[in-house]
Amino acid sequence: MIEVTQARHLDSYRIEITFNTGESGVVDLAQSLWGPMFEPLRAPQRFRRFAVSPTLHTITWDNDADFAPEYLREKMI
Repeated sequence: MIEVTQARHLDSYRIEITFNTGESGVVDLAQSLWGPMFEPLRAPQRFRRFAVSPTLHTITWDNDADFAPEYLREKMI
């Protein structure tokens, strides 16, 4: 099972992510922030406030929004 182990905000809607597989890269989520759960994250100051959840093993925000690790790996540049 793929898990996010580290993540750090780079700029805009780009996050550098490391997975438990050793893979790492940059994910640009600008085009993924649509729908009622993700639209609030279009505010840059809110987008930057994510964390790696020790329970869900992915990045999460304070409004309970998250992306599946598999989706993040697929979006990785």
